Amino acid sequence: MADRKDLDFTYSLTDRIFRLSMGELADFSGAKYDGDFSLSLEHAQRRKHAYVAEALAIKPGCRVLDLGCGWGALLNYIRDRGGTGVGVTLSRAQLTACRRHGLDVHLHDAREVGRESFGAFSAVASLGAFEHFCSPEDYRAGHQEHVYRRLFARIAGLLPDRGRFYLQTMVFGRNMIPADAIDVDALRGLPPRDSDAWYIALMGRQFPGSWLPFGQEQIIRCAKPHFHLVSSSNGRLDYIETIRQWNARIGAPSLRKTWLKLALLPRWLTSPDFRLAFTSGVSANMVCFERELLDHYRLVFEK
Repeated sequence: MADRKDLDFTYSLTDRIFRLSMGELADFSGAKYDGDFSLSLEHAQRRKHAYVAEALAIKPGCRVLDLGCGWGALLNYIRDRGGTGVGVTLSRAQLTACRRHGLDVHLHDAREVGRESFGAFSAVASLGAFEHFCSPEDYRAGHQEHVYRRLFARIAGLLPDRGRFYLQTMVFGRNMIPADAIDVDALRGLPPRDSDAWYIALMGRQFPGSWLPFGQEQIIRCAKPHFHLVSSSNGRLDYIETIRQWNARIGAPSLRKTWLKLALLPRWLTSPDFRLAFTSGVSANMVCFERELLDHYRLVFEK
């Protein structure tokens, strides 16, 4: 799994810049436009939260676990609906930001959450964290499905019968490099610019220690025998618009953001991976979605 150092590289270094651009309770996962791209980003994110709440039947008195809770947007929504939300993250900056807003968040490995330490829950959600649960090393060692099966078993142990798990995640898409042609070492190098492999390598720099599932089929297969699939919807086009909105806001002129970016200059000077990840001049995730190297799904499971 991506460890604390990996996730701090992705999320904690840019924490203040992201919150200045998106708001204190920023939501760093794909919004839900349902084809109406005239919606504001905030409206589309609220629509997603309402969709999750309906899928999980969240109501006053419910206790909901958010695995990889980010900056607490879903936890805040659950609180507004009268529920009790508990979140876990491996980003110290996200932990601090969430607790500043009175959210119950813990610095904890999402794969190790158990009833003995966190108690039971009415429902569990994970939006945009599943991508980090398997590492390239896990994949290369043939352990990817073991990682997912173990996680589903742990989640099932937190839920009552018929309890639900909402999972929103990126996956490798239909145009991804075929599994038998993937060279992990080559992706850690620098494939030819603008090739499919180059964009996948760029994603690896932005999200070190992380490896995606091969389509929703692999996830659904690994959820058995603990869960059956209730519903699945595709969010690839929604995610492209979400990224477009993020890029516009992060790139908007701001003196405070300029000073924060300047504070990252020592990292830029000393880390080739940092330079490639954040100053390559392209939006690698958007290109990967447009080329269908990546896909995106919202999955609802029931125990």
